[in-house]
Amino acid sequence: MTKILVVYHSQTGNTQKMAAAVAEGVQCIEETQVILRKAQDATLEDLLSADGLAIGTPENFGYMSGMIKDFFDRTFYPAQDKVFRKPYVVFINAGNDGTGALNAVERIALGYKFKKVYDPLIAKGNPTEDILEKCRELGATLAVGCQLGIY
Repeated sequence: MTKILVVYHSQTGNTQKMAAAVAEGVQCIEETQVILRKAQDATLEDLLSADGLAIGTPENFGYMSGMIKDFFDRTFYPAQDKVFRKPYVVFINAGNDGTGALNAVERIALGYKFKKVYDPLIAKGNPTEDILEKCRELGATLAVGCQLGIY
């Protein structure tokens, strides 16, 4: 069974909607399990047991959310050398252009030695049905790639 961790933070509900759609995409792939966690509830065990990781954050002051940063802070050292090349994707709900949040996540992902496997998805404001469909595609693509060993 392929496991995908979807870890996110949301204050307005927009990133939560995107996370739910990513999780739906994962679930539509047979023999996959999604672990959908708010960042404050996500654990080291969630990260270590997952075959792939989807990270969702709002853009806060041109940066990732503090709770996503907290998740990284809590798991970085214990996960070192245990998550080498773990496939990951990023989805962002932005107020501006999302690049500051994306750069921050990608910089930390380099430290973990995660492997980016899909272009980031950046949406502004309340996610449209088109954006939610792209989130589903993101989740399904990550799940299938992990399941088939492509990533």
